[in-house]
Amino acid sequence: MNIKLITVGKLKEKYLVQGINEYVKRLGAYGKIQIIEVPDEKAPENLSEAQMIQVKEKEGERILGKIKDGEYVFALAIEGQNPSSEAFAKQLEQLQIQGKSQFVFIIGGSLGLSQAVMQRSNAQISFGKMTYPHQLMRLILVEQIYRAMRINHGEPYHK
Repeated sequence: MNIKLITVGKLKEKYLVQGINEYVKRLGAYGKIQIIEVPDEKAPENLSEAQMIQVKEKEGERILGKIKDGEYVFALAIEGQNPSSEAFAKQLEQLQIQGKSQFVFIIGGSLGLSQAVMQRSNAQISFGKMTYPHQLMRLILVEQIYRAMRINHGEPYHK
């Protein structure tokens, strides 16, 4: 299995980098994981609706440029499905049974994802109605992917 995380913006917080690196190392037993950071679009604090769309479209172009044909794409979006850890693990397992082995997870910038990215995605997942900093979502996501791998391999993991 190959997993690619495409994220907007550079991660600077050392404690988040350390946590992510730990889970990436653990995930190495289950496949290859790659994290790709695309630059965020610089924008003023108070944006009009049109400016917000423009920022998301520019970031979206950068994201879409990193996705290959045949990759199964999950977009993280607040309006997406909100699976349990077990349901997420089962979804990944079912996709693998269907022959999918290239997975992409996309975490947008502070304004979210462009319409083009949402249309390219095969599935949208949410981690609840609360808003999390997109930098923190990287850590949460890699932990959940690791948890799914443990579940699918019948290995113990705390509940």
